[in-house]
Amino acid sequence: MSTRIRRGSATGKALILAALLTVAVPGAAYAKTADVTVATPGATMGPATPFTGVSSHADCADGLVSGGGADQAIGSDEMSNGNHVMGMAPSADGSTEYTDAPGIVGTDATHWMAFGGSGSRSSDAFSTTPYAICLDSTLIRHTQVVMNKAQGPSVGLSSKLVTATCPAGTVLIGGGARTTPASVGSLKPIAGFPTFNDAEHHFGSIAAGDGERDPDSWTAVGGIGGGRGADNMTYAYAIRSTDDIDLEHVSTTVHFTEVSGPSTTSTGQLATAGCSRGEGRLVSGGAAISGGNVTTTDFSKATSGGPHLNGSFPSDAAGTPVADGDANPSYWTAATHSGGSPSQGSYSDVWALCLDVRHGHER
Repeated sequence: MSTRIRRGSATGKALILAALLTVAVPGAAYAKTADVTVATPGATMGPATPFTGVSSHADCADGLVSGGGADQAIGSDEMSNGNHVMGMAPSADGSTEYTDAPGIVGTDATHWMAFGGSGSRSSDAFSTTPYAICLDSTLIRHTQVVMNKAQGPSVGLSSKLVTATCPAGTVLIGGGARTTPASVGSLKPIAGFPTFNDAEHHFGSIAAGDGERDPDSWTAVGGIGGGRGADNMTYAYAIRSTDDIDLEHVSTTVHFTEVSGPSTTSTGQLATAGCSRGEGRLVSGGAAISGGNVTTTDFSKATSGGPHLNGSFPSDAAGTPVADGDANPSYWTAATHSGGSPSQGSYSDVWALCLDVRHGHER
């Protein structure tokens, strides 16, 4: 049964006007917020022996990787001191790393790799679970990965900071950090965070603070305990939009939390930050274990050599990791650990990066 509308009626006039506007204004504004879905395959066991590493990957069946993380099972006894994150980074295929010449190293990545490493101790309880944040956006249709790297840290109880910066005209939506090799048991990334390539942030040495908008860079910090290694490397990855988007209609907001600890031997700490309503979607996050005040002073490592990351992942407000297939999580959590020695003056830091494209226009 059909409904006939009289040409002169109010309803008919409204429908005709709407049809004319639709025809007359192609490419009109749409209210489309980016959507994300979490992909995780579950845990990969290991490393099962000291001074080795294990890799795992999460893959986006739909959308592009905007960021990602890892969560480790470390056991409950003193063996827990030996498991640490060795890296969290985008990948072209889930097995290949971007480690060659710095610059734009990948396009439209849909895979995320997580790496776990062991020190002088290992346990059957060790595992690493990767998390990929899969972005579906009508505004950001293509992405690129920018990589930078630096040799080090090579001297005991030191750190190495390296920053990857997005070109002008693009939007940072995530990043990653990686250190190699796994055979140097006390070498690990102790930080990965959004920042700015400007004098105010000491060109990446000072992290983006709570409420800051539109960072353009991602910094990674490699830390080392008592070990040494001439071939040690630290890698930073920035995931960005391509330069074909209308920057007038996209913005990002950083949220940041810092909490004290862990300070006593063989203990852990959680820190969580999230995106509030109206700021768009959580598209990535960062984590660090530091000497504190990372958004106001140059990054400094904790004085002890043992503090490390055991996780950086999408979560609920309580810090519980989300499940495979969960849509649009709002929080990011950092899981840190003191290692096998006291770590007075250690702080746990976490960043959430929120992407707002609600005022995008079709081209």
